[in-house]
Amino acid sequence: MDKFNQIDVTHCMDSLEGLKQMPSDFVDCCVTSPPYYGLRDYGVDGQIGLEKSPMDYINRLTEVFMEVFRVLKPDGTLWLVIGDSYAGGNKGAARYPDNAKKWKQGTNKGTVGNRTAYKYVTDCKDKDLIGIPWMMAFALRERGWYLRQDIIWHKRNPMPESVTDRCTKAHEYIFLMSKSSTYYFDSEAITEPAKTKPIVGNCTAHRYGGNKYTKDKDVFFRTKSENAYDNKGKRNKRDVWSVSTSREKGLHFATFPEQLITPCILAGCPKEGIVLDPFMGSGTTAMVARKYQRHFVGFELNPDYIDIINKKTQVTPYLFV
Repeated sequence: MDKFNQIDVTHCMDSLEGLKQMPSDFVDCCVTSPPYYGLRDYGVDGQIGLEKSPMDYINRLTEVFMEVFRVLKPDGTLWLVIGDSYAGGNKGAARYPDNAKKWKQGTNKGTVGNRTAYKYVTDCKDKDLIGIPWMMAFALRERGWYLRQDIIWHKRNPMPESVTDRCTKAHEYIFLMSKSSTYYFDSEAITEPAKTKPIVGNCTAHRYGGNKYTKDKDVFFRTKSENAYDNKGKRNKRDVWSVSTSREKGLHFATFPEQLITPCILAGCPKEGIVLDPFMGSGTTAMVARKYQRHFVGFELNPDYIDIINKKTQVTPYLFV
């Protein structure tokens, strides 16, 4: 049991079984992306993503995230990156483009596609967008999570698609969810530059809801739309994040972009806090956590990735006191 009090370690095991052995109220936030539905065969018993129906997939993930709920501190948050897929009826697997191997979590070896024997059952019509992300978000909300925000990951370099009856997909969702109605969120850590023009002078006749003072009553900032900021050139981070996908040498799948999860960790976890990733993959969450003076705990079912994670983090696990 003591090993599940450790930090800065990734356990090579099923995440649900491992989470059940962790103490309650232990981690500060969870940043993760589970295996996507119908996309990849990891060749490991107990893997998530090849369930017989989308609802079976949602139910399995709900079990995992209810354990995440328990191990989160009362003011903890979950940042969940999850993609969607199209129904293919009983003709084959959930439909991704032929180049799905280049998508996040796709591989040259093991990619599930219409050429495989994998089949599933769904009420969706052939070619329907299944709606996996929102099914997941609503299922967790029904179980007690607060659904605080849907953030759009806009991919600057989306994979081309040959479809001619819809647009090329260039986004995924990041759901911000919380355990309580009030929670830790450091908005100042992720502010972004505001395109503002400083105006200096006597501004006593400002309009409420329009121009707004900084602490210096003689300086305020105004944008072209007449909206002003009191943080001297900074603004709250918007809910559309434009981040390119990334790949790593020696790996056959597109990994979590560091730039994508950095704001999740900076806003969701205080320094020296603990970030949880129950689907660690190649370890980017762990790497970013250590880079910004946070600790991590992770689970990864595939033993091939453990050495990769350890090389990225290069830390020795120790008991949290």
